[in-house]
Amino acid sequence: MHAKLSVNINKIATLRNSRGGNNPDLIAAAMDIERFGADGITVHPRPDERHIRYSDVRALKNVITTELNIEGNPQEEKFVDLVLETRPQQVTLVPDSRNQLTSNHGWDTIAEAAYLKSIIPVFQQQGIRVSIFVDPRPELVLAAKDCGTDRIELYTEQYAAGFTTNPDQAIQDYIQSAEAAVSSGLGINAGHDLDRHNLHFFASRIPALDEVSIGHALICDALYLGLHNTVQIYKRQLQPRV
Repeated sequence: MHAKLSVNINKIATLRNSRGGNNPDLIAAAMDIERFGADGITVHPRPDERHIRYSDVRALKNVITTELNIEGNPQEEKFVDLVLETRPQQVTLVPDSRNQLTSNHGWDTIAEAAYLKSIIPVFQQQGIRVSIFVDPRPELVLAAKDCGTDRIELYTEQYAAGFTTNPDQAIQDYIQSAEAAVSSGLGINAGHDLDRHNLHFFASRIPALDEVSIGHALICDALYLGLHNTVQIYKRQLQPRV
Protein backbone atom coordinates (compact mmCIF):
# COMPACT_ATOMS: atom_id res chain seq x y z
CA MET A 1 0.00 0.00 0.00
CA HIS A 2 1.33 3.44 -0.88
CA ALA A 3 1.16 6.42 1.46
CA LYS A 4 -2.00 8.50 1.70
CA LEU A 5 -2.18 12.14 0.67
CA SER A 6 -3.71 14.60 3.12
CA VAL A 7 -4.05 18.09 1.65
CA ASN A 8 -3.47 21.03 3.98
CA ILE A 9 -5.96 23.76 3.06
CA ASN A 10 -4.53 26.59 5.19
CA LYS A 11 -3.46 28.53 2.10
CA ILE A 12 -7.00 28.46 0.70
CA ALA A 13 -8.18 30.00 3.96
CA THR A 14 -5.43 32.62 3.76
CA LEU A 15 -6.64 33.67 0.30
CA ARG A 16 -10.25 33.85 1.50
CA ASN A 17 -9.34 35.90 4.56
CA SER A 18 -7.32 38.41 2.53
CA ARG A 19 -10.48 39.94 1.09
CA GLY A 20 -13.15 38.97 3.59
CA GLY A 21 -16.29 37.21 2.50
CA ASN A 22 -16.25 33.60 1.44
CA ASN A 23 -14.33 33.50 -1.84
CA PRO A 24 -12.86 30.98 -2.26
CA ASP A 25 -15.32 28.84 -0.36
CA LEU A 26 -13.10 26.80 1.97
CA ILE A 27 -15.64 24.09 2.69
CA ALA A 28 -16.50 23.61 -0.99
CA ALA A 29 -12.79 23.48 -1.82
CA ALA A 30 -12.18 20.79 0.81
CA MET A 31 -15.03 18.69 -0.55
CA ASP A 32 -13.70 19.10 -4.08
CA ILE A 33 -10.18 18.10 -3.00
CA GLU A 34 -11.63 14.91 -1.56
CA ARG A 35 -13.58 14.33 -4.77
CA PHE A 36 -10.41 14.87 -6.80
CA GLY A 37 -8.74 11.97 -5.00
CA ALA A 38 -7.15 13.19 -1.76
CA ASP A 39 -7.22 10.76 1.13
CA GLY A 40 -7.74 13.40 3.77
CA ILE A 41 -7.86 17.07 4.71
CA THR A 42 -5.41 18.74 7.09
CA VAL A 43 -5.93 22.05 8.88
CA HIS A 44 -3.67 23.92 11.28
CA PRO A 45 -5.72 26.52 13.17
CA ARG A 46 -3.69 29.08 15.10
CA PRO A 47 -4.89 31.26 17.99
CA ASP A 48 -5.08 34.41 15.83
CA GLU A 49 -7.14 32.53 13.20
CA ARG A 50 -5.10 34.17 10.45
CA HIS A 51 -6.03 31.37 8.07
CA ILE A 52 -8.12 28.45 9.36
CA ARG A 53 -10.78 29.62 11.79
CA TYR A 54 -12.12 27.48 14.58
CA SER A 55 -15.54 27.72 12.95
CA ASP A 56 -14.01 26.26 9.77
CA VAL A 57 -12.91 23.19 11.66
CA ARG A 58 -16.40 22.65 13.03
CA ALA A 59 -17.90 23.01 9.56
CA LEU A 60 -15.33 20.69 7.99
CA LYS A 61 -16.04 17.98 10.54
CA ASN A 62 -19.62 17.83 9.27
CA VAL A 63 -18.70 17.27 5.62
CA ILE A 64 -15.33 15.48 5.40
CA THR A 65 -15.84 11.86 4.36
CA THR A 66 -12.20 10.72 4.21
CA GLU A 67 -10.04 11.78 7.16
CA LEU A 68 -9.73 15.04 9.05
CA ASN A 69 -6.32 15.81 10.56
CA ILE A 70 -6.06 18.79 12.90
CA GLU A 71 -2.57 20.13 13.60
CA GLY A 72 -1.63 22.46 16.40
CA ASN A 73 0.02 23.13 19.71
CA PRO A 74 -1.80 21.40 22.59
CA GLN A 75 -0.40 24.01 24.99
CA GLU A 76 -3.07 26.30 23.55
CA GLU A 77 -6.13 25.48 25.66
CA LYS A 78 -8.60 26.47 22.93
CA PHE A 79 -6.89 24.02 20.57
CA VAL A 80 -7.40 21.10 22.94
CA ASP A 81 -11.04 22.05 23.44
CA LEU A 82 -11.59 22.30 19.68
CA VAL A 83 -10.09 18.87 18.99
CA LEU A 84 -12.08 17.22 21.76
CA GLU A 85 -15.25 18.89 20.47
CA THR A 86 -14.81 17.91 16.83
CA ARG A 87 -13.08 14.54 17.38
CA PRO A 88 -11.15 14.25 14.11
CA GLN A 89 -9.65 10.96 13.03
CA GLN A 90 -6.17 12.32 13.78
CA VAL A 91 -4.58 15.12 15.75
CA THR A 92 -0.99 16.12 15.00
CA LEU A 93 0.73 17.84 17.90
CA VAL A 94 3.19 20.55 16.83
CA PRO A 95 5.31 22.69 19.21
CA ASP A 96 4.60 26.01 17.50
CA SER A 97 4.95 29.28 19.35
CA ARG A 98 1.95 31.62 19.31
CA ASN A 99 3.22 34.00 16.60
CA GLN A 100 5.18 31.49 14.53
CA LEU A 101 4.82 31.91 10.76
CA THR A 102 5.08 28.19 10.04
CA SER A 103 6.28 25.05 11.81
CA ASN A 104 10.08 24.90 12.01
CA HIS A 105 10.98 22.16 14.49
CA GLY A 106 9.65 19.07 16.17
CA TRP A 107 9.21 18.05 19.78
CA ASP A 108 12.18 17.20 21.94
CA THR A 109 10.58 13.94 22.98
CA ILE A 110 13.25 13.35 25.60
CA ALA A 111 13.21 16.70 27.38
CA GLU A 112 9.44 17.12 26.98
CA ALA A 113 8.50 13.51 27.69
CA ALA A 114 6.56 14.24 30.88
CA TYR A 115 4.31 16.76 29.15
CA LEU A 116 3.73 14.57 26.10
CA LYS A 117 2.88 11.58 28.29
CA SER A 118 0.24 13.69 30.02
CA ILE A 119 -1.38 15.23 26.93
CA ILE A 120 -1.38 12.35 24.42
CA PRO A 121 -3.93 10.22 26.36
CA VAL A 122 -6.31 13.20 26.53
CA PHE A 123 -6.96 12.69 22.81
CA GLN A 124 -6.56 8.92 22.64
CA GLN A 125 -9.23 8.44 25.28
CA GLN A 126 -11.68 10.04 22.85
CA GLY A 127 -10.71 7.67 20.04
CA ILE A 128 -8.46 10.18 18.26
CA ARG A 129 -5.23 8.91 16.72
CA VAL A 130 -2.24 10.99 17.86
CA SER A 131 0.76 11.91 15.72
CA ILE A 132 3.57 14.11 17.03
CA PHE A 133 5.90 16.28 14.95
CA VAL A 134 9.55 15.23 15.31
CA ASP A 135 12.90 16.03 13.74
CA PRO A 136 14.60 13.14 11.88
CA ARG A 137 16.66 11.77 14.76
CA PRO A 138 16.24 8.08 15.70
CA GLU A 139 16.65 8.76 19.40
CA LEU A 140 13.75 11.22 19.31
CA VAL A 141 11.62 8.68 17.46
CA LEU A 142 12.32 5.99 20.05
CA ALA A 143 11.52 8.45 22.84
CA ALA A 144 8.26 9.32 21.04
CA LYS A 145 7.22 5.70 21.41
CA ASP A 146 7.81 5.93 25.15
CA CYS A 147 5.57 9.01 25.22
CA GLY A 148 2.66 6.87 24.01
CA THR A 149 1.98 8.39 20.59
CA ASP A 150 0.43 6.35 17.78
CA ARG A 151 2.44 7.96 14.99
CA ILE A 152 5.21 10.42 14.36
CA GLU A 153 5.27 13.05 11.64
CA LEU A 154 8.78 13.49 10.29
CA TYR A 155 9.60 17.17 9.74
CA THR A 156 10.91 17.19 6.17
CA GLU A 157 12.29 20.70 5.65
CA GLN A 158 15.85 19.38 6.05
CA TYR A 159 15.21 16.77 3.37
CA ALA A 160 13.65 19.28 0.96
CA ALA A 161 16.54 21.70 1.40
CA GLY A 162 19.13 19.03 0.58
CA PHE A 163 17.22 17.22 -2.14
CA THR A 164 18.28 19.38 -5.07
CA THR A 165 22.01 18.92 -4.42
CA ASN A 166 22.30 15.42 -2.94
CA PRO A 167 19.05 13.49 -2.51
CA ASP A 168 20.75 10.31 -1.28
CA GLN A 169 22.44 12.21 1.51
CA ALA A 170 19.34 14.26 2.29
CA ILE A 171 17.24 11.14 2.88
CA GLN A 172 19.62 9.26 5.18
CA ASP A 173 18.43 10.68 8.51
CA TYR A 174 14.84 9.95 7.46
CA ILE A 175 15.58 6.35 6.56
CA GLN A 176 17.23 5.80 9.93
CA SER A 177 14.38 7.51 11.74
CA ALA A 178 11.80 5.48 9.83
CA GLU A 179 13.63 2.27 10.71
CA ALA A 180 13.49 3.30 14.38
CA ALA A 181 9.75 3.95 14.05
CA VAL A 182 9.09 0.59 12.41
CA SER A 183 11.12 -1.24 15.04
CA SER A 184 9.09 0.40 17.80
CA GLY A 185 5.70 -0.08 16.14
CA LEU A 186 4.99 3.56 15.35
CA GLY A 187 3.16 4.75 12.26
CA ILE A 188 4.98 7.26 10.06
CA ASN A 189 3.64 10.50 8.61
CA ALA A 190 5.71 13.23 6.97
CA GLY A 191 5.32 16.85 6.01
CA HIS A 192 6.81 20.29 5.37
CA ASP A 193 8.22 21.49 2.04
CA LEU A 194 7.40 18.25 0.24
CA ASP A 195 6.46 18.98 -3.38
CA ARG A 196 5.86 17.27 -6.72
CA HIS A 197 9.60 17.18 -7.43
CA ASN A 198 10.90 15.61 -4.21
CA LEU A 199 7.89 13.59 -3.05
CA HIS A 200 8.36 10.40 -5.07
CA PHE A 201 12.00 10.00 -4.05
CA PHE A 202 11.06 10.42 -0.40
CA ALA A 203 8.11 8.03 -0.49
CA SER A 204 9.99 5.37 -2.45
CA ARG A 205 12.73 5.23 0.18
CA ILE A 206 10.44 5.29 3.22
CA PRO A 207 8.34 2.21 2.39
CA ALA A 208 6.57 2.22 5.76
CA LEU A 209 5.26 5.75 5.16
CA ASP A 210 1.58 6.01 6.09
CA GLU A 211 0.70 9.56 5.13
CA VAL A 212 2.05 12.86 3.85
CA SER A 213 0.48 16.22 4.60
CA ILE A 214 1.10 18.82 1.89
CA GLY A 215 -0.37 22.28 1.52
CA HIS A 216 1.74 25.20 0.35
CA ALA A 217 3.44 23.54 -2.64
CA LEU A 218 0.28 21.78 -3.78
CA ILE A 219 -1.83 24.93 -3.71
CA CYS A 220 0.90 26.87 -5.52
CA ASP A 221 1.05 24.20 -8.24
CA ALA A 222 -2.73 24.32 -8.55
CA LEU A 223 -2.53 27.97 -9.68
CA TYR A 224 -0.85 26.78 -12.88
CA LEU A 225 -1.96 23.17 -13.23
CA GLY A 226 -5.50 23.22 -11.83
CA LEU A 227 -6.61 21.79 -8.51
CA HIS A 228 -8.00 18.50 -9.83
CA ASN A 229 -4.92 17.81 -11.93
CA THR A 230 -2.54 18.78 -9.12
CA VAL A 231 -4.12 16.45 -6.58
CA GLN A 232 -3.78 13.61 -9.09
CA ILE A 233 -0.14 14.51 -9.81
CA TYR A 234 0.72 14.36 -6.11
CA LYS A 235 -1.13 11.09 -5.71
CA ARG A 236 0.95 9.60 -8.53
CA GLN A 237 4.17 10.65 -6.80
CA LEU A 238 3.22 8.35 -3.94
CA GLN A 239 2.79 5.32 -6.16
CA PRO A 240 5.57 2.89 -7.14
CA ARG A 241 7.04 3.35 -10.61
CA VAL A 242 7.65 0.38 -12.88
